[in-house]
Amino acid sequence: MSETAATSVDPRRARLAWQCRRGMLELDLLLQDFLDEHYDGLTAAEQHSFELLLTYPDQLLLEYAMGRRLPADPALAHVVTRLRAAPPA
Repeated sequence: MSETAATSVDPRRARLAWQCRRGMLELDLLLQDFLDEHYDGLTAAEQHSFELLLTYPDQLLLEYAMGRRLPADPALAHVVTRLRAAPPA
């Protein structure tokens, strides 16, 4: 493998990692871990839903992550359920 290929970063993945950086450490850790450990195993639809979740405000994401609320959209609720059930790295 060339040095360029080894050091190249997928721009989409870098954008997602940046979006996982939130204003709350708990969310940072949860979202980044899910991206690193589980995102690649999601279907394309689940990946899209995860990306959509990253556009939500921190407080709402925290409510979802803590299980206090679930999104009304079934696809988003499914990804939130997977996020909550994912074992930490």
